[in-house]
Amino acid sequence: MYSSPQSPAAPAAPAPAAAGATPEEFRAALGQLAAGVSLLTVHDPEDDEDAGMTATSFLSVSLEPPLVLVSLRTDSRMDELLARAETWAVSLLGEEHRALASRFAMKGRLSDRLLFGDAAWHRGPHAGAPLIDGALATVECRTEQRIAAGDHTLVLGRVLAAEVPAPAGRPLLYLRGGYRQLG
Repeated sequence: MYSSPQSPAAPAAPAPAAAGATPEEFRAALGQLAAGVSLLTVHDPEDDEDAGMTATSFLSVSLEPPLVLVSLRTDSRMDELLARAETWAVSLLGEEHRALASRFAMKGRLSDRLLFGDAAWHRGPHAGAPLIDGALATVECRTEQRIAAGDHTLVLGRVLAAEVPAPAGRPLLYLRGGYRQLG
């Protein structure tokens, strides 16, 4: 009697994955991506005070028109301030600004006035917000749009002015939970 050869059984399909990465998995994975460090600043129109926040989630969106985007934790102080203020600024920080970046990244700080106190800065003529002296580059922006995105607000800004005061400077980077320098 003739019998046909048996075909090997197909491997079992893998079990379906969970419906998304955990916050810890997501943070660990994206921590492998180096990001430039910037200081987002605004002059608060209500209390006539300056405020700042270290940001690694700042990026260019469009050349024509010039647009940038920054991501802010929803209901954070900076999210609240940028909801009120029409204009703001960003200073792209160099390696020499590591201590400044750390100060503005502190949670639960009492006063930004103290943080700006010993920093060398000047007021931007277009946004009225502080710009860090010696920054690699500075941009002054006007909010075009605010977009709710999970636990963050994406703020799309039209660039009013851009300067490169330190074109030969070395950028401050953030990678794997800490500040880094280019090798």
